[in-house]
Amino acid sequence: MASSRRALQSVLGFNRVIWTGRRSFGAVPQGSAYSSSQTLINSEYEHSAHNYHPIPIVFSQAKGSCIWDPEGNRYLDFLAAYSAVNQAIIVSCCGCFHGRTLAVISMSCDNEATRGFWPLVPGHLKVDFGDAVGLEKIFKENGDRIAGFLFEPIQGEAGVIIPPDGYLKSVRDLCTKYNILMIDDEIQSGLARSGRMLACDWEEVRPDVVILGKALGGGVIPVSAVLADKDIMLCIRPGEHGSTFGGNPLASAVSIASLDVIRDERLAERSAQMGEELRNQLNKIQQKYPNYIKEVRGRGLFNAVELNSKNLSPVSAYDICLKLKERGVLAKPTHDTIIRLTPPLSISLEELEEGSKAISDVLEHDLPKMQKEKPENISSTASNICDRCGRNLY
Repeated sequence: MASSRRALQSVLGFNRVIWTGRRSFGAVPQGSAYSSSQTLINSEYEHSAHNYHPIPIVFSQAKGSCIWDPEGNRYLDFLAAYSAVNQAIIVSCCGCFHGRTLAVISMSCDNEATRGFWPLVPGHLKVDFGDAVGLEKIFKENGDRIAGFLFEPIQGEAGVIIPPDGYLKSVRDLCTKYNILMIDDEIQSGLARSGRMLACDWEEVRPDVVILGKALGGGVIPVSAVLADKDIMLCIRPGEHGSTFGGNPLASAVSIASLDVIRDERLAERSAQMGEELRNQLNKIQQKYPNYIKEVRGRGLFNAVELNSKNLSPVSAYDICLKLKERGVLAKPTHDTIIRLTPPLSISLEELEEGSKAISDVLEHDLPKMQKEKPENISSTASNICDRCGRNLY
């Protein structure tokens, strides 16, 4: 256990780590009488909370970048799976996503996350992502009361939003100047996903606190970690923090193995190379369908295609993802008009081309049919206005 911790600290450059583990449960064995996709989907819908609206798919087995459902259908995986503090004031960015506990949804500008959970936790200030001038204004006005600035170096749930060049360095300088913790949420963007070990490495910035999870377990076991230097971490005294599964030896060993694979197989470099190739392919599709694709953006294998809502109507990004599923590709929609493309770091060039072709085919063959067949969306545009800040971000 001690050696595992030291190895993680060595790889990521921090000298204190807090570990958190979670339980997971096995799937229905393949071949079971109850293992058909629709049966399992119906059962989950009947007996589970409807907190997600996923693409209707059941995983039976997986190898490399491919997934099979119980019926034997093969899909390319372009999903690759998907922190709270409470003293003084916390500053966070508009459009952020840091989880679903009450404190962090209180920072959210997503009505689906906040509605029904009021009253939200007070003590949160908001700033536009990428706005260093606005951040310093907040620091000047409230600096002596601010505990930390919590941010994603690339906003994932918002639609893979990339900050302006130099923004992360500005954040580092401002947090140092005003003695405010720079808290970097790398759960989605970290561990080679963006083409660097951490997304903050794109600007060679070292935060005060780094939050990791999901990818740290290498797809084997749920695990998360909070990393910081001893001057910060040793502020926690005995009895002030606890976790049922904290320091789990199995989780530690799996995480070290996962980091070894990332380092030894140079997955950060591979992610940067393959991500550039994917965006090249997507940009060609955008040139072919400029009325449908508004923007292609990303870093490494952390990418998104933003669709033109006016020309797409009444079809949504979710509808597009359903058609992609029919063509053997799994992708995640967000905010009605954005499709996130985050395949495994081990994906091959041929598989990237297969996925890109499916996107092109959907736009060419499926979208025109859906636009004719689907009734017009009559929902009010006011539903996109944030309840907490009154802005329309999406």
